[in-house]
Amino acid sequence: QGQLVESGGGVVQAGGSLRLSCVASGIIFNIVPMGWYRRAPGKQRAMVATITSRGDTNYADSVKGRFTISRDNAKNTVYLQMNNLKPEDTAVYYCAQLAISDLQRVVSWGQGTQVTVSA
Repeated sequence: QGQLVESGGGVVQAGGSLRLSCVASGIIFNIVPMGWYRRAPGKQRAMVATITSRGDTNYADSVKGRFTISRDNAKNTVYLQMNNLKPEDTAVYYCAQLAISDLQRVVSWGQGTQVTVSA
């Protein structure tokens, strides 16, 4: 399991943008699939986006066309660029290390970073 540290959360007005970063340590980052999840108030944690070691991506329907996940293997970092943010995007966002053989299984979580979108 790796250690994951997120940053980049904050408060933004609807229509604005934020970029989240997650630095990983203790793993061979370039072979590990990564993801972003979020937990909105009163809801269960849900997948936002995932990226494989090859760079293949997958997104929740609610963020397609607005969010972009990317990775920089040289920096052991995965990013989530969030554009055209909506109040319903308000949540704690978590970086996740995924299992190599099963992208739906989370091996390790970051501590989370709060994103608040005001109307």
